[in-house]
Amino acid sequence: MAWLVLVVSGVLETVWAVALEKSAGFSRAWPTGIFAVALLLSMAGLGYALRTIPVGTGYAVWVGIGAVGTALVGMLALGESASLPRILCLLLVVCGVVGLKVFH
Repeated sequence: MAWLVLVVSGVLETVWAVALEKSAGFSRAWPTGIFAVALLLSMAGLGYALRTIPVGTGYAVWVGIGAVGTALVGMLALGESASLPRILCLLLVVCGVVGLKVFH
């Protein structure tokens, strides 16, 4: 259960990161509200998961999921560069996250 909560929390990290960008410095109400709720839920889920998952592993997986998710949203929906080197680097992050889970 802790791993599922950790993955969902990582996805919520992507949500709050994108909402933060869309909030335009907290000047737009809806993105700011989405940011705040997603941040709170993401942190709460991370805290719950770290009750049973070691902090180094849990935090690295959480950040990895959020970073890859945010980069993918940037590439697929926000017009950021989707070059082959960037995609390969994201695959390396995914490999690291999977490795942390496998060797937990």
